[in-house]
Amino acid sequence: MAEKKRRRRDSAMDEIADYAIYLDDVSKTFSDGVPALSNINLKVKQGEFVFIVGVSGAGKSTLIKLLLRELKADSGTVFVNGYNLMTIRHGRIPKFRRTLGVVFQDFRLLKDRNVYENVAFAQRIAQKSEREIRTNVPSMLSLVGLAGKYKAKPKQLAGGEQQRVAIARALVNQPKLLLADEPTGNLDLYNTQEIMRLLETINENGTTVVVVTHNEKLVNEMKKRVVTIRQGMIVSDAENGGYFDED
Repeated sequence: MAEKKRRRRDSAMDEIADYAIYLDDVSKTFSDGVPALSNINLKVKQGEFVFIVGVSGAGKSTLIKLLLRELKADSGTVFVNGYNLMTIRHGRIPKFRRTLGVVFQDFRLLKDRNVYENVAFAQRIAQKSEREIRTNVPSMLSLVGLAGKYKAKPKQLAGGEQQRVAIARALVNQPKLLLADEPTGNLDLYNTQEIMRLLETINENGTTVVVVTHNEKLVNEMKKRVVTIRQGMIVSDAENGGYFDED
């Protein structure tokens, strides 16, 4: 009997290992009793590119916080990059987060540091050597098309360039999974398209990419997997999908 249980457990863990994100029957209710997420099932395989869409208040932000382990689910199974976020010890959360790259709408760059130092900052947090930093940072800036602007301060850059710096910082430690929360929300059409092409390239190089967005036109054009959340529930999950009609 014990051997059968062990085999079932090992089989389940083998399945989970195939996924960057594995959520099974996950729910989260806020302290005021309002449900934020209800019985969410979401599985994102290693190397996928997925959009998560929905109106404001649908539960997207809560989902991102669960994936970052800023919040803990009330019930269900939550694995991200092989870490069990329901049972993880507090002291291991920083190590888990180093397996992620995160990009936000407002860039969150260090305004008093130049482009090079903004990207190097992520390497220093990961305790990389100066030799590694001198190799990795220029390489990443070349990938995002900013090799020539390594001395510039954020205020000297256009919005699209600032987001490229943020992406370089998120990727410099070679995360398995990139979470992008409204990464084009403050950008014009041209820069939106450029950033999304960059994210596609990053995905083609093997990084799992999950993008939360309100940009209906963008989602419809790119024809990726689209997961739609409404009132804390997944109401659509479509390959080569489009923006779900809220009406």
